[in-house]
Amino acid sequence: MSGFHKDVILKDDAPSQLLLSKHREFILGYAKNQSSYEYVMSEWLRASGVYWCLTALKLLNNSDLKEDDLFEFVMSCYNEEKGGFGASENHDPHLLYTLSAVQILAMIDRLDSVDRDKVVKFVVNLQQTDGSFWGDEWGEVDTRFTFCAFATLVLLDRLHECDVETGVQFVLQCKNFDGAFGCVPGSESHAGQVFCCVGALSIANKLHLLDIDQLAWWLCERQLPSGGLNGRPEKLPDVCYSWWVLSALKIIGRTHWLDKPSLIKFILASQDEETGGFADRPGDMVDPFHTLFGLAGLSLLGDQHLAKVNPVLCLPQSLVDDLGLKLETLSPNS
Repeated sequence: MSGFHKDVILKDDAPSQLLLSKHREFILGYAKNQSSYEYVMSEWLRASGVYWCLTALKLLNNSDLKEDDLFEFVMSCYNEEKGGFGASENHDPHLLYTLSAVQILAMIDRLDSVDRDKVVKFVVNLQQTDGSFWGDEWGEVDTRFTFCAFATLVLLDRLHECDVETGVQFVLQCKNFDGAFGCVPGSESHAGQVFCCVGALSIANKLHLLDIDQLAWWLCERQLPSGGLNGRPEKLPDVCYSWWVLSALKIIGRTHWLDKPSLIKFILASQDEETGGFADRPGDMVDPFHTLFGLAGLSLLGDQHLAKVNPVLCLPQSLVDDLGLKLETLSPNS
């Protein structure tokens, strides 16, 4: 970590303890304040926003959101004709929000209330002959969608209904010379895409196809002197990469390559002591997205105040166990 880095400087009086009650209040208040500017302007990703809030509360060992209301919202996003879920009511179905919807249904134990055959058909029909997945009927291709498809299908116990092998081959085509992955073949390596590709390979039980140490080295180079992680070279650190980078390292058994104490310090410094919640970096505005991934990162780092999170699906590990899912991860000695 020598030389000049784009980075932040942590203040001496930055938060250094996890503000559990503040975060509960922040998430519950955000969910209830449906007249706020932020709530109104986030309609285009609301299903994911509900997933972020609910998962954050689950990791905080609190689930005060009303499950019947959650179920009603999720089903209002369902397109019965096409079989997928949109971000909000009357929005086109998309793989991103279909995964969020299925994750929410899993957390409130309502997976059996959805027509699995229709959802599976929606997902499988988006796979292309090269193994990639469109996000929706309009044809955008991205490795995010491969992960979303695999994750949705494994949660529904129907992974076998897509062409897993060609899906894996598409992921491998997106690997770059540095060992990391982009969104399509030839695109820039990015930590978010690395998580998606590693997660997809974990679900497919194909982690042996990775160059583990080369990939881990690229991921560990994302750590800056502040302790925070960035998503690609020459970018500022961001709390959300405490999930994307750390979870990928957890899956491949290389979290011990990071400076964990300094990462914990950076995550905790990104809390707002007045309102609760986490920001992308210290001093910025907090939001549910960074709050979930700050908490999830701390969970992966072993914070005993939080429920254990699964590094592949970003769901409580207890739920993944209850569903009987055995997702491949590697030991530190692999």
